[in-house]
Amino acid sequence: MNANREKLSQTLENENLNEIAFEEKEIKTCLLNLEQPCYVVKVGNKIGFTNKNFATSDRAIETLIVTPPIPPEQLGDRNFCTFHGVKYAYAAGAMAGGIASEALVIALGKAGILSSFGAAGLLSDRIEAAIQQIQHVLPHGSYAFNLIHSPSEEALERRAVELYLKYGVKTVEASAFLDLTPHIVRYRVAGLSLNASGQIEVNNKVIAKISRPEVARKFLQPAPVKLLKQLVEKQLITQLQANLAQKVPIADDITVEADSGGHTDNRPLVCLLPSIVSLRDEIQQQYQYDRPVRVGAAGGIGTPSSALGAFMMGASYIVTGSINQSCLEAGTSSHTKHLLAQAGMADTIMAPCADMFEMGVKVQLLKRGTLFPMRSQKLYELYQNYNSIEEIPDRERQKLEEQIFGKSLEAVWQDTIAYFEQRDPEQITRSDRNSKRKMALIFRWYLGLSSRWASAGQIGREMDYQIWCGPAMGSFNNWVRGSYLENRRRDRWQTLLIT
Repeated sequence: MNANREKLSQTLENENLNEIAFEEKEIKTCLLNLEQPCYVVKVGNKIGFTNKNFATSDRAIETLIVTPPIPPEQLGDRNFCTFHGVKYAYAAGAMAGGIASEALVIALGKAGILSSFGAAGLLSDRIEAAIQQIQHVLPHGSYAFNLIHSPSEEALERRAVELYLKYGVKTVEASAFLDLTPHIVRYRVAGLSLNASGQIEVNNKVIAKISRPEVARKFLQPAPVKLLKQLVEKQLITQLQANLAQKVPIADDITVEADSGGHTDNRPLVCLLPSIVSLRDEIQQQYQYDRPVRVGAAGGIGTPSSALGAFMMGASYIVTGSINQSCLEAGTSSHTKHLLAQAGMADTIMAPCADMFEMGVKVQLLKRGTLFPMRSQKLYELYQNYNSIEEIPDRERQKLEEQIFGKSLEAVWQDTIAYFEQRDPEQITRSDRNSKRKMALIFRWYLGLSSRWASAGQIGREMDYQIWCGPAMGSFNNWVRGSYLENRRRDRWQTLLIT
């Protein structure tokens, strides 16, 4: 009888040992099973890892450490999820020109993830069509639309806000703001009201993407009284809404944008995030908001490790951008996706941007496989050195027409006139009185179209593609190398070539 019991006990121990990982590969599998607790156990002189609790079933197995399950939806601030009605404290940022497409926003929205449509640089009718499509598919789902600061084309910002208010878009991602404008303030304040309990209801949510403390401060504080007064006088908001605006910040969430693609100050996240969190705490102590502003992290997040690092630094949520262009739903061309799939972390460069060209503002781009960064820098140097197109030496003008524009500067100017007649006719009127302004618009023709050529896959213009990209793309490529994700991207590229 005792021999049978001993044999049975030994059989149970051997079966249990099969569920304990002692080798590196099996230990990694155990640790990555986030839905189950992880136990560090001691069996004789060996240390192992398991997802099964042997505390009461096998005395030969000693439990040393226990960690609870950590499913992805537990990471970050649950208030972010509740406030935006999503499953994860994670958002996909707005890649301009519709790269963050309707398809991408809808796919992520169905999965319980907040995504922002890339409205920057698009005309009103294109944005309106996107609103209608997304609202049709996600009538009760979560989504956001980008609102980019447009100091050179104020009408674009105003029209975007008018559309968002008309269609009841409840969340905007405000980006590239240098200061508060009447338009972002109007959007925010027009959504304020009092409920039956006398509490302030915030119906228009703002996620502000920032990279400088002085800009963050503006979004963390209530709206300036001067702007509120102007909006009341124009009957764009009510006096009650102006009064309520003094009790809430401009933004509900502040996304700290570190070394990202597109508009960026290339700040390291480990320096920038803690300083903005401290600033948030300082302003919260001053105003005592009922709902403190959350601080999220973006820029350089391209792998699970970087995402976890941001959460461990105290980010309420994380935002990805560059790597989203690898999605099948991303609104960019197969050639651009192919170039991005080859990018390393050092394959990025800063170059002049279209929307703030005259101010010397730069964006971070992919430099591998395109001459756009070098050519756009040449245009900015000419803009700095001359006051008009006529002042540029004939030899330089010839190079511009042959090597960059691919047509005469006069033809480019006619295209520019036609473009702004739809978009913002005041731009042409202003340039008639300012020859340097006219030169800037001609140069911006190239800078503006280059990103569209990249998205559309314009044949013959591959070396002029402007592709917004940060170092996160390179780290993502390293992470997927050798995995099924790399093969899937390669197979997708080959299929596109064949078709």
